[in-house]
Amino acid sequence: MSVQHQPSAHRFTIKEAGHTSELVYELLAPGVIDFVHTYVDEATRGQGLADELARAGLAYARQQRLQVRTSCKFMAGFAERHRAEYADILAA
Repeated sequence: MSVQHQPSAHRFTIKEAGHTSELVYELLAPGVIDFVHTYVDEATRGQGLADELARAGLAYARQQRLQVRTSCKFMAGFAERHRAEYADILAA
């Protein structure tokens, strides 16, 4: 499974079994990224695709030195479950 970043569309995607899963973000201000929406098609749920998208998005934020906000419920939960790993980039 390969995550693709589409910067012009502000999203990360995975194509699996003919379906596209996505993590959408907004750049709110210089240095701040907000993950606003995660979608995984029902046919491909339960395969860890959302987690892979989350990891890719957070790795991008770290690489770009962005502070992370998580308007998306899934991303908020993921960030909380992995707080120790991502505490340095999560916005207060």
